[in-house]
Amino acid sequence: MRSNTKFNIAKGISLFAMTLLLSLSACNNQPDNEAYLFSYFVGNGPGEESVHYAVSRDGFHYRALNGNKPVIAADTISSRGGVRDPHILRGKDGTFYMVLTDLYVPKDGWTNVAMVMLKSDDLVHWSHSVVNIPEAFADTFSDVKRVWAPQTIYDEQEGKYMVYFSMLQPGGADIIYYAYANDDFTGLATEPEQLFFHPEGKSCIDGDIVKKDGQYHLFFKTEGHGNGIKKAVSDKLTEGYQMQDKYLQQTKEAVEGSGIFKLIDQDKYILMYDVYMKGSYQFTESTDLDSFTVVDEQISMDFHPRHGSVIPITGREYDRLIAKWGSFKALGIEEAVSENVKSLNVVFDHEAGEIYLPVNQGTDLSQLDPEFNSHFASDIKPSGSQDFSGGCSIISGKSGWFR
Repeated sequence: MRSNTKFNIAKGISLFAMTLLLSLSACNNQPDNEAYLFSYFVGNGPGEESVHYAVSRDGFHYRALNGNKPVIAADTISSRGGVRDPHILRGKDGTFYMVLTDLYVPKDGWTNVAMVMLKSDDLVHWSHSVVNIPEAFADTFSDVKRVWAPQTIYDEQEGKYMVYFSMLQPGGADIIYYAYANDDFTGLATEPEQLFFHPEGKSCIDGDIVKKDGQYHLFFKTEGHGNGIKKAVSDKLTEGYQMQDKYLQQTKEAVEGSGIFKLIDQDKYILMYDVYMKGSYQFTESTDLDSFTVVDEQISMDFHPRHGSVIPITGREYDRLIAKWGSFKALGIEEAVSENVKSLNVVFDHEAGEIYLPVNQGTDLSQLDPEFNSHFASDIKPSGSQDFSGGCSIISGKSGWFR
């Protein structure tokens, strides 16, 4: 049970006049990564199963682009009207590859038969195609009941892009399969083969592979059998995975949709996952991919993500995304760092002019100091503890008056 307070921001305030300085100078073919892109969807309802973007400079503080509205409308790319579980890979040639579950829960429930494959040179403009598994592989998978959470990885030995995903057939369990994409990334060139099968015959979904020290670490969810994150390891990409029989999530709640990414220029990895029954996300940190420590207190987001993925991006790519979908027009206020505020999933709703702050149970709202921080030059007043027991207060800054 959580206490909450909401701050309404007066309409018509003067906003920061921000100038985005785009780097137009020439650079080498592989510029250094300087930021992060988080792709995600937001829910199971109408319009919520679409591609959303958020960006971060440090991998810990994320801000939604496009006002947390879709950057790719699902009905323009899917066969069902919804897409989930976006995963983006930067290819060897700099091309970006995205794969998604083609599913619209309000109509389909949890049954689907297809995935969406997309390709882009700039993370803004995407070509797309739908791969219907029963149609493409009628001899072996005509009865498939679900095709979930595809991801892509480059197979260095084969020199091909490998797409892996879970599938369920009647009378069986969800199994993680793999197939190779065709040359133009519009379909699958090979029939799906089993990549990993739970040794006890239990269901496995949401596969996520990361290579470290010559070994492939396959994270997955034990769907319907504990609903947690486990891992299997192999020295080969397509075979030989041995499951480690321990759960890696650092919560007793049910989780899914694990995403692993390495912090730029650090020997640290972030394992994040969707605590889907609670509507929250948890971030953990590791150096060995075996032991994980919760770092939620370091995380801030102005949106509520569902099963997504994070990739490193360059400064120019960051600038391009901001120029296209920038949502930093907003408040000047970027985060609330008080120990009383649950900083994970604080929501800045710029359209409605509201800030939603989950606070710890038992917090005295009559003497609450959210400890707002700003990444911009601003003077936020009043400072210190205020009486928020009525749900709102007046806050002033160089950017205007906030209510």
